Amino acid sequence: MTPGNWFNEEGITMSDVLNGRPTTNFWIIGGAGLVWNLIGLLFYVSEVTATPDAMAASFSQAQIDFLMGKPVWATAAFAIAVNAGALGSLFLLLRKAWAVPMFVLSLVGVLVQNVHAFGLANGLEVWGTNSLFLPALVVIISLALLLYSHSTKKRGWIN
Repeated sequence: MTPGNWFNEEGITMSDVLNGRPTTNFWIIGGAGLVWNLIGLLFYVSEVTATPDAMAASFSQAQIDFLMGKPVWATAAFAIAVNAGALGSLFLLLRKAWAVPMFVLSLVGVLVQNVHAFGLANGLEVWGTNSLFLPALVVIISLALLLYSHSTKKRGWIN
């Protein structure tokens, strides 16, 4: 770091170098990530425990058939995505480097389930184009949590 330059080549601020402790934003992002992934876990549990009769009140028959016909590997990808994401957020809050591989695993799970829904199955036909918003948001947040956890590891906030 040169005098007058508050950031080094990796974008680490002088205060990061001096005290080595996470900022308030670290705790906010980690907590928000945990809440986000716990909500995802609730969605997963509600999807795998729902019966066709229970779904009938909220979904069309085509949507019920889509959900009930999902292959085991796509359901497993959903489970991996939300569980690894929740663990990654928990590890981040505990300041453990295991957060990074958990967020990698979560992102892979998210991508695999989206490959099924929109690449192999007829998800767009069944759910409509508005159905792209939430999966896109999930990918963006999963990637953001991975990149953030990687940056916190570089800063020495997790180890």
